[in-house]
Amino acid sequence: MRDHDSATAPAAIAVHTPEPRPAPGAPAAGSACSPSPTGAASGAPTAPSAHGTRGIVAACGTRGTVATRGALLAALGVAAFSLTFPATAWALEGMGPWTVVVLRSVLATALAGGALVWCRVPVPERRHWAGIAVVAGGVVLGFPLLTTVALQTSTTSHAAVVVGLLPLATAACSVVRTGVRPSRTFWIAAVAGAAVVIGFAVQQSGGAPSRGDLYLFAALLVCAAGYAEGGRLARHMPGWQVMGWALVLTLPVTAAGTAVALTTEPLHLTAHAVGGLLWLAVGSTFLGMVVWYRGMATIGVAKASQLQLAQPLLTLVWSVVLLGEHLPPAAPVAAVAVLACIAVTQRTRG
Repeated sequence: MRDHDSATAPAAIAVHTPEPRPAPGAPAAGSACSPSPTGAASGAPTAPSAHGTRGIVAACGTRGTVATRGALLAALGVAAFSLTFPATAWALEGMGPWTVVVLRSVLATALAGGALVWCRVPVPERRHWAGIAVVAGGVVLGFPLLTTVALQTSTTSHAAVVVGLLPLATAACSVVRTGVRPSRTFWIAAVAGAAVVIGFAVQQSGGAPSRGDLYLFAALLVCAAGYAEGGRLARHMPGWQVMGWALVLTLPVTAAGTAVALTTEPLHLTAHAVGGLLWLAVGSTFLGMVVWYRGMATIGVAKASQLQLAQPLLTLVWSVVLLGEHLPPAAPVAAVAVLACIAVTQRTRG
């Protein structure tokens, strides 16, 4: 009889469980910005209220605004970097290559170190120092040194298009360091831009890479590692602190190098030389890196890196305006071709 059923027989127990409240600013369940929830017990969908709709629109709008801001920050970094080669050419008019490399870093360290002291920024945790060392070796020392040496035998327009390989190299490094895997379409567009760059470099060098190209390719590898590592670190600390501590880490090397370089290389402080050096220190080495790392932390290293496909085109423009260079016919074509890949990479899952 039912009155004598065992108390241990399985039966459903009705327990009221309150629905979790979404975090402030998070998209409401079932919104276009979040996975669709399972249906109600009846299986019929429910229409969102007017208040819920406004929350969904606000959340989606906030997410879009953050992505746009991140892309703009990365684009500002690209604009700053596009002046690096013309500024280096100006600096080389009045000082030797070693002086340019170490003195720009010392000046940038004075700026960044002063900001760290003024803001009383604590020393980074031990686990972050290996990444900061990669940034220091790739961005502060390796890339400036190798590109400065390369510019003694290559024009800025040629070097700018060769450096168009940097976005692909950075995206590859970001996959290794962050584990984020862009879509197949992303890689097709990135490889297509790189193929155009390689073709241009080979065509301009008469079918074989020149010594300047070898320096540039080596610069790409070390810089890509520094970019990817800096973008990863910028998720844990502000981008200006990443670059600031990297500069401080290299100060013993750059300070000693400056003392040696100033006594062994000629120094003529012309307007071009001083202006170029100041831009390298303030714009390219510090401020440009600050917004660049912040942009990468916001929209992802791989997607931000492809915005740098615009850098060769911008540098080609600066080389004509500031240096009076005559572009080879293939240079604008190659630059526009890699620039077109930006539209594809930015519309894919990066």
